Amino acid sequence: MDKITVTILGASGYTGGELLRLLLFHPHVRIQQVTSERYAGKRVARVHPNLRTLTNLSFVSAEALQPCDTLFVCLPHGESMQQMPRLLSLAKHIIDLSGDFRLNQAADYPQWYHYDHTSPQLLKQFVYGIPELHREEMKGARLISSAGCNATATLLALYPLFRAGLVDGRRTVVEVKGGSSEGGNRPSEATHHPERHGVVRSYKPTAHRHIAEIEQELAAFGDVQIHFSATAVGMVRGVLATCHVFLKDMVSERDLWKIFRQAYGQEPFIRIVKERQGIYRYPEPKILIGSNFCDIGFEKDPRSSRVVVMSAIDNLMKGAAGQAVQAFNIMHGLPETTALEFPGLHPI
Repeated sequence: MDKITVTILGASGYTGGELLRLLLFHPHVRIQQVTSERYAGKRVARVHPNLRTLTNLSFVSAEALQPCDTLFVCLPHGESMQQMPRLLSLAKHIIDLSGDFRLNQAADYPQWYHYDHTSPQLLKQFVYGIPELHREEMKGARLISSAGCNATATLLALYPLFRAGLVDGRRTVVEVKGGSSEGGNRPSEATHHPERHGVVRSYKPTAHRHIAEIEQELAAFGDVQIHFSATAVGMVRGVLATCHVFLKDMVSERDLWKIFRQAYGQEPFIRIVKERQGIYRYPEPKILIGSNFCDIGFEKDPRSSRVVVMSAIDNLMKGAAGQAVQAFNIMHGLPETTALEFPGLHPI
């Protein structure tokens, strides 16, 4: 087959760099352009030093965009929606990695993103970008909106139990711990090394914007309210979501195993991690660095109806670039694991 021409809009950030790393080794892709207003005219390796000698590409300004088959959009929240009407004329397929098209209702954006949506007519044309939830809609889709990293980890943990109708949808409590790369590559007081190093810092105990997409995706299973908190911890990559759900009826551990296996037994990037012993008996973000896996574990509280579900991902991979490439593969009818086979490292 002819190679698919791909452009990355906003390729100088961490997510853009991860996309470039993956797509350089994708056998069905030819990277046509990578854009950056800040680094236009500079070689890619100046910003992404891990790609030295692997590509001769230089960044170009978005004004120089040429038509392509697939456009990955890695612009900040609020910018993608403003440019999308023009971008639609430049690419047959678009995968947007911002939050601008994750929510179905324009009325939700002022509450969760603090701005009005400028392209509301496009919202329902985008497929929400978690393959395990929307694989069939992605096949042949033109527009996909990649999910948020914290939302991805949380939804993959909760989805099987909500789908099975086992839990009280208004009593779900989620605590997410995330690495510093979640904040992007623009420095700030919060990311200054003496302030960021070694932290366990609660930064969004309530009202995190990813709540909106979590509740949106689980609403099909009944009345849902997610009580969500986010904490920054002293690692660069990784998300660990610890989800506390409360069963409507008593269910055995064997039944829980069956539910998760039915949901994910054939999924190439989800592993159920629940061992009896060892330091990696539960999901651990550290060993997922660079991989597209989501590891999910669970434990039933013997004293109550509570089940604790743990989910770990690399926020730049399954939480961003890796998941976008997985969606790209599905969109184009390619083997889903193409260019995503890297298993992570141990020890690291």
